Amino acid sequence: MSLSNQSCNEPGGQASAACALQQRFSLRAFHFFCCFLSVFAFAQSIQAQAPGFQLVDRTKQSGLEFRHFDGDDGNKYLVQFMSAGMASLDFDCDGATDVLALNGCKLPIAEEDAEEGTANRLFRNVGDLQFVTTDKALPSLRNQFSLGVSIADYDGDGFADIYISNFGVNCLLRNNGDGSFVDVTEHAGVGDGKKFGAGVVFLDADSDGDLDLFVANYVNFDFERHAKLLPAAVPFPPGPKDFPPTSDSLFINDGNGRFRDQSKSSGIRETSGPSMGAVAADFDDDGDTDIFVACDGAPNRYYQNEGNGNFLEAALLVGVAVDVLGLPNGSMGVDAGDLDQDLSSDLFVTDYTEQFPMLFQNAAGLFLDSTRRSRAGIELRPHVNWSVGLVDLDCDTDKDAFICNGHFLKNASELTSLTAFDAPNTVLENMGDLRFRSISVQVGKALETAQSSRSAVFEDFDHDGDLDIAVLNCSQSSQLLENTLDGKNHWLQLNLVGNSSNRDAVGASVSVETESGQQRAEKRSGRGYQGHFGSRLHFGLGKAESITRCAIIWPDGSEQVIDDIAADQILTVVQP
Repeated sequence: MSLSNQSCNEPGGQASAACALQQRFSLRAFHFFCCFLSVFAFAQSIQAQAPGFQLVDRTKQSGLEFRHFDGDDGNKYLVQFMSAGMASLDFDCDGATDVLALNGCKLPIAEEDAEEGTANRLFRNVGDLQFVTTDKALPSLRNQFSLGVSIADYDGDGFADIYISNFGVNCLLRNNGDGSFVDVTEHAGVGDGKKFGAGVVFLDADSDGDLDLFVANYVNFDFERHAKLLPAAVPFPPGPKDFPPTSDSLFINDGNGRFRDQSKSSGIRETSGPSMGAVAADFDDDGDTDIFVACDGAPNRYYQNEGNGNFLEAALLVGVAVDVLGLPNGSMGVDAGDLDQDLSSDLFVTDYTEQFPMLFQNAAGLFLDSTRRSRAGIELRPHVNWSVGLVDLDCDTDKDAFICNGHFLKNASELTSLTAFDAPNTVLENMGDLRFRSISVQVGKALETAQSSRSAVFEDFDHDGDLDIAVLNCSQSSQLLENTLDGKNHWLQLNLVGNSSNRDAVGASVSVETESGQQRAEKRSGRGYQGHFGSRLHFGLGKAESITRCAIIWPDGSEQVIDDIAADQILTVVQP
């Protein structure tokens, strides 16, 4: 009888000892083999799931160096925590996308000793991922604390104009067409009083062919009330619930360089709340543009366009007022995009610490909070989230998400172990079927630098086909992150020029078909956290080397179809 056949249950003797030795050896061998298989499988899994791009910090080399000033003087004013938005635009029409970074100022603002000079910074893209400052392009304005911004050619002259919401009077800067801007706020009638500004969107609210202006407002902040509340406001300083809410504003473009305040007659002024980020889109696919507004600690608002420039607040009705538990969150930023590839615009809303963000899945104009099913908020929950961009970072045909994180209190780590003032930003990869995974630690060392980020813009700054990222950080230096795509996936970018529609084609809907499926995107003005990006539409095409069919529904309802478009190009399409 061989040793291997000896019963290991037999007590005593050499056979029993040998059997026990063999058993231990076999178990160790089996354990080693299992470990080897596990490590091999894990390595294979990581290799298979490795993202197809890396983010590389190019801030110092690029010249896009900007340090935000929050006016901090120890008083912990609410406006300081909100920081500012950021915008991308091609202000000089040279084909390269430039960057506008908003800034703060000393608080409280005293008109009698306010210094001349603009605090905001305009950076011109000169190619090869290089930027130069062009501060003289902006008019010299009274000291201002800027908060929100959007970009649009409101007068149809072919040049991008700028609207900035401030803590105080807002401003409209008209592009002169020679690389400079002029302040036309008073002439246009869009100063909007002295309010606490927030998100801004341009849209054709009344479908008359020109761009109107929606301005979100936060709260009716008062320095005297803040001073009275501050001594007893421990550990958190006075917040949005300590001040009366205010209403948003809607200005209708008369087509002659002037706007009419239609806030009351349109229905916009019927409600009020602490508004922050805003985005406009045709969410119910009825041919007109609706508006979603993220509200801080109060139910979100959804202004449903009734087709004639009048709006009905319907957030509760359509399912975007509160989260799946029926609770209003501390919502900050928002972006819209087709996350589940059903050709309708979903919403991703960022929120306060210990709250999940809200991923509202669009189903024929009604929304479902699909955050937990999608697993898009697991990593975000500890942090305060601000801007979000729904963009195809790996060009694989579906939209990923980049989220800016960071607390508003500089001593946040003393109050909670969950987060800190400086927090790493997050990249969520869309895995299909409305499932996301965090790949923040896999896309390079650039995201290891933790700051208190507020706003971000996503553009192909170096014209290599993928989307790069510029980030504005509160009271800290900005960042420029280059996307180094591995080159395996293809792309298409579209510049749309309206004719009978508004020249920027804001509100246009574009569908592209390839061998792998169909995608849809909508041209917008204003998104993220009180910012603007994406004036040039970007489509990731995956392995497809051409577009079979591109269908454009222009804002006036006319349709244009282009067949057989080669991939990997920036294409300008003019409305016939």
